[in-house]
Amino acid sequence: MKQKLITTLASLGAMLCSASSFAAQTQVIYAGSMLSGAEQTLEKQQTIVIENAMISRIEEGYVSISELGLSDATIIDLKDQFVMPGLIDMHVHVTFERDANVNPHRWLTEYEADYALRSIKYLQRSLDAGFTSVRDLGSSYKVIFPLKRAVERGDISGPRIFAAGDTITPTGGHADLHGYRKDISDVISDGLGVCDGADDCRRAVREVIKSGADVIKITATGGVLSNTAAGVSQQFTDQELVAIVDTAHNLGRSVTAHAHGISGIKAALRAGVDSIEHGSYLDQQSIKLFKKHNAYLVPTLLAGQTVSQEVLSNPHMPVAIANKVRAVVPQVEASFKLALKNNINIAFGTDSGVSRHGNNADEFQWLVKYGMTEKQAIRSATIDAAKLLGQQDKLGQLSVGKQADIISVNGSPLDDISTLKNVQFVMKAGQVYKQL
Repeated sequence: MKQKLITTLASLGAMLCSASSFAAQTQVIYAGSMLSGAEQTLEKQQTIVIENAMISRIEEGYVSISELGLSDATIIDLKDQFVMPGLIDMHVHVTFERDANVNPHRWLTEYEADYALRSIKYLQRSLDAGFTSVRDLGSSYKVIFPLKRAVERGDISGPRIFAAGDTITPTGGHADLHGYRKDISDVISDGLGVCDGADDCRRAVREVIKSGADVIKITATGGVLSNTAAGVSQQFTDQELVAIVDTAHNLGRSVTAHAHGISGIKAALRAGVDSIEHGSYLDQQSIKLFKKHNAYLVPTLLAGQTVSQEVLSNPHMPVAIANKVRAVVPQVEASFKLALKNNINIAFGTDSGVSRHGNNADEFQWLVKYGMTEKQAIRSATIDAAKLLGQQDKLGQLSVGKQADIISVNGSPLDDISTLKNVQFVMKAGQVYKQL
C-alpha cells in the first residue's frame, strides 16, 4: 500500500511538472488582425511573443522565430484570425444554471458537492466562449472558493474567478431564502450574509471576507427572481449601506450592489458602492451620483431578455416573480440608453446562471442594439471590466507585460459583433485551452 501511494504521488508530481513546463513554454502567435494596447488600436500582421504566461514582446509583421532568437518557441498561426484580449464577464453565478424543466426543489436533495461538480461544465463552457476571467456575484462560500482554488491549481479548466461568496442581504431581502415555512427556512439557511442593523452588517461583511471574498456583493433593493411580492425598492437602510461599504473598503474590498429600483440605486451610490448591477430604473439624479462617485453600471441586459422569454413559456414560474419580470424588464432599455448618453462607466456582465453558461457573448448583441458601438461593447468586456476588477495592470488588453489571455474569432467583431459568439482560439495565462 505504501509503495503504491509513493508511485501515485510520483506520477502526480510528474504530471504537475509537465503542466507547469507547458505553461512556461515560449510561444509565438502570428495575428492577422489584432486589437492592440489600451486604446485597442486595430493592427495588422502582428507577432506576439509569450513567455512565462505573459506577453513579453509585440512586433510588427510576421517575425520568424530565428529572427526573434527563440528557436525552441512554439508557433501558433492565427494569420487568418482576428485576435483580441480574453473577455471578462463581471456578473456570473457559476454554481447554478436556471432551468424551468428541473424540479425546483431539487436543491433540497443535494449537497455542496453536487453544485461543485455541475459547475465544472459551466466553467468549461464559459472558457470555451472566450471568457478568461469572471466575477461570481453570489454563490455559497462552501462551493465557489473551492472551485476558484481548483481552477488556480489547474485541477479543472475554467476562467480566472473573482468571487463574492455569500451575498450581504437583510432578513427577507433578495438573497435571503423565500417561499418556505419559517421553521423550514430557519433550519436550512446557513449562509453568512444575512444581517440587520449597521453593526450586524459590519459583522456580516467581515464574515464574508474571512470566508475568502474578493469583492462584496449586496442586495440594495428587491430582486426580480426572489419568490416574494416585495417589489424592487430599497431594502437596506442608509445606515446599513454606509456600514457595509465602509467596512468593505477598510478591508480592501470593492462593493457592488444588486439594485433595480431607483431609491435603492441612489442610496447605494450615496453610500459609496463601486458599481451597480442591473440598474433597471435610472434617472438624472442617479446619473449625477454615478459621476460623483466614478461608479460603474453592469447592466446584465441578457438576464432581462432571458426571463422575459421564460415568463411566456414557464407556467410554473411563481406569480410574484412573473409580475416583477413584466414590470421591470421593459424599463431596462431606457435606463441603459440614459447611462450611455451620459458617458457613465459601463462594464460587461451577463448574470449567467440566469441565462446559459457559455452563451455569455449574447450580451454583446443587446449592448449594440441599445446603442453601443461594437468597439465600446468590446471595451466594456476588456479594458473597462479590468478597471472595475482592479486588474488593469494585468488583464484586459494585449500589451507587453500583461497576462497572456488571448482569444481569436473569424472575421472582425468591429464590423459584426455576433462573431464573438464563435470563438476559435482561447489562451489563458499562456496556456491554450481551445484551438479550432
